[in-house]
Amino acid sequence: MFNRNRFLRRVAAIASISLVAGCGLLSNGSDSEGTIVVGTTSAPSTLDPAASWDGSWELFRNIYQTLLAYPSGATTPQPDAAESCSFTDNSSRTYRCTLRAGMKFADGDALDAKAVQHSIDRIRTINAPSGPAGLLGSLDSVDTKGDREVVFHLNKPDATFPFVLATPAMSIVDPDDYPANSLRKDDKVYGSGPYQLKSYDEGKEAVLVRNDNYKGFAKRQNDAVTIRYFQDSSEMVKALRDKQIDVTYRGLAADDIIALQKHGNSDLQLVDGAGIDISYLVFNPKDSWAKQPAVRKAVAQVIDRGAIAHKVYKDTVDPLYSMVPKGLTGHTTGFFDDYGYPSVSKARSILKDAGITQKVPLTFWYTTDRYGSETGLMFKELKRQLDDSGLFTITLQSRPWKSYVVGYQKGEYPVFGRGWFPDFPDADNFIAPFVGQQNALGTPYPAPEITNKLLPHSRRESDRGQVVKDLEQAQQILVNDARLIPLWQGRQYVAASDDISGGEQALDPSTIMEMWMLHRKTSW
Repeated sequence: MFNRNRFLRRVAAIASISLVAGCGLLSNGSDSEGTIVVGTTSAPSTLDPAASWDGSWELFRNIYQTLLAYPSGATTPQPDAAESCSFTDNSSRTYRCTLRAGMKFADGDALDAKAVQHSIDRIRTINAPSGPAGLLGSLDSVDTKGDREVVFHLNKPDATFPFVLATPAMSIVDPDDYPANSLRKDDKVYGSGPYQLKSYDEGKEAVLVRNDNYKGFAKRQNDAVTIRYFQDSSEMVKALRDKQIDVTYRGLAADDIIALQKHGNSDLQLVDGAGIDISYLVFNPKDSWAKQPAVRKAVAQVIDRGAIAHKVYKDTVDPLYSMVPKGLTGHTTGFFDDYGYPSVSKARSILKDAGITQKVPLTFWYTTDRYGSETGLMFKELKRQLDDSGLFTITLQSRPWKSYVVGYQKGEYPVFGRGWFPDFPDADNFIAPFVGQQNALGTPYPAPEITNKLLPHSRRESDRGQVVKDLEQAQQILVNDARLIPLWQGRQYVAASDDISGGEQALDPSTIMEMWMLHRKTSW
């Protein structure tokens, strides 16, 4: 198996979560009957893995299966649908997996090597605008040998490839139900994960029940989970207090977190831990103003991240000065090093040196239902900061996530906000997805020094501590271009009823919740 022990010792702190209030999430009490109901504000955008490079992965992890994944406590990918996986050459260009024997999808169809090949190939064939084909840039071809052996041939060395295979994007689907050349449009799922999707009401609810055909490492602590999707945090917390849901995850607003910290009630618990999700701005080079480096750098010079973290998020997030978050090997503070504290006079000089003396008009777009209730407030604060500088005139626009995605993929937004939950916990995954012609933003960003030199060189090395210089250089290029401006790094908060256990263990290193770890205690 791929080994990153030195790197993983550093990542362990990111994957762990410390208890702030209550103790039920750390308890190992016995489970009892009854569906666990989980609330979140992050609803799937699709049920087809070939179409998703977003928060839909939360659901995918539980109903589909990947060759590799993360057992509780693991910080490197381990075999799940596979019995074993490893590089079979010294150059990290041939990766071989052997499937577990007797694998089946939830409906009883055989899951064999051809199904794995079909699942990976269709991602690249369909190449959906919002899909994860960009993760497979190092893949040349997939071969099968017999029913159980799959061989991945890479076009260049890539020590991060096992981490890619462990993402829910690489979920294995049934060839009989998922066309090779097109996406599924219905609300059905044919997977082999710990659960099967019993019913789905888009934007409202996903009902998961035990998949008796599942073979993998997951030891299910419950037989059924219902995930309910909320529009805002206050509605979700009210449902928790009213015992309509058992656990909240993703989307807790700052005011609700603070209220839960102070609630003093013995029937609720709150877990607070380090996170590696980030929020950032994207500048569209198709826009006449946003394409100008001086405009972008002036915006970067004015933005007060500390004010955003304190005033909007009540210090439940931390200011971020690089696209790579704190806690990962290679993190820098490039935006602070180059720009220092917010300064209107420095921003004015940047614009003046570029011959820009008028107020710069920019339209900032954000989504109303994806990154938490504070998103709109954050953009109002950004508008206030930039307007008050006297250098900009900012207009705010917003859309729900599903139409918002379509808009930025078409290049409609001059400047837009995005969040990023990592595919895997490596600095590479906070750089590579955002650059190149095909990236997760739908906005081409040619960066040949990064894509052709620094990342390929770093991917030859499995010891991530040895590639810090490459990662630091890549981040400095992002700072110099200022096409992506990081804003804050999040923390992870899980609130739950006091009779729920397993919440801490349920978060994998990418902070995706593995629902099978949750269970109801019969006693303290």
